[in-house]
Formats: sequence, structure tokens, C-alpha cells
Amino acid sequence: MVDALAQLTFAIQGVLGRIAAAHDLSIIQARLLGILRDRRPTINGLAEFLQLDKSSVTGLVDRAQDRGLVKRTASTLDRRSVQVSITASGRELIDRVTVAFEAEIEVLVADLSPAQRTRLSAMASTMAIADARSRGVDIAAARPASANRVPRAGHH
Repeated sequence: MVDALAQLTFAIQGVLGRIAAAHDLSIIQARLLGILRDRRPTINGLAEFLQLDKSSVTGLVDRAQDRGLVKRTASTLDRRSVQVSITASGRELIDRVTVAFEAEIEVLVADLSPAQRTRLSAMASTMAIADARSRGVDIAAARPASANRVPRAGHH
């Protein structure tokens, strides 16, 4: 099982890496935009989702903001922090990445029956939620139920 999961991870990361690069993004930039599709976290919140330190996330957001993909706004919860949100350009870009990613994943799961796909999706979701929870991130509560597209932070 461990070897199979590792091989699957390599395949998925390879797909995401190729697609991100084709859209002039790194994998981490694609993950950032994927997170921001349905959330407006603070820099600290992004650091938790991305499993990066705050200074790395600040630089990542700076570069994305320079490209017009994200914007910072004053936090509605804490005047000392800012929330990061996606711009229309960022949303359009991550939507294109997502369509390409979904098409590649369809190829990857082509040999699975519909029932196997459903089981795989349920198992992967359970594992991703458990992993996030173990890191103190409740991804199920952090996004609306209607948001079910990838790529996400690490596995969401």
C-alpha cells in the first residue's frame, strides 16, 4: 500500500507540475490559487494550509500580487492582519489549470469502474481531511460544501 500511494503521489504531482508550468505557475502557486478560490484566509491561515512558514507565504503572495492574481485586504477579524483573496485574473487562471488537471486525472482513473472511482474519491477525501485535522486545519469547515474541485493545499 505504501509503495502504491507513493507512486500515485508521484504521478499526480507530475501531472500538476506539468500543467502548472504550462500556465507559468509553480505547483505551490497553483495550490495558493486553488485555496483562494473559495476562501479569504490571512497569511497565517495560508501558512497552515500550505505547510510553509509565514515569511515564505508572504513572498509567495507578494509575487502573485505582482502578477495581478491575488490581492490583500484589511482583515475583518483582526486589524493587524490582512486577508488574501483571488482576483478575476487569478480565478480565470486557476480555472484553466483545474480543467486541464481534471482532464489528466480522468486519464489516470480511466481503468477504474464508476464504483471504484466513487470509493477512491471517498477514501482520498477522508485521508485528506484527517491529515489536515492532524495539523490543526479543518478543511471541511473552511470551505463551502459546494467547493469540491482540486488542486488544494497539498491534497485539497
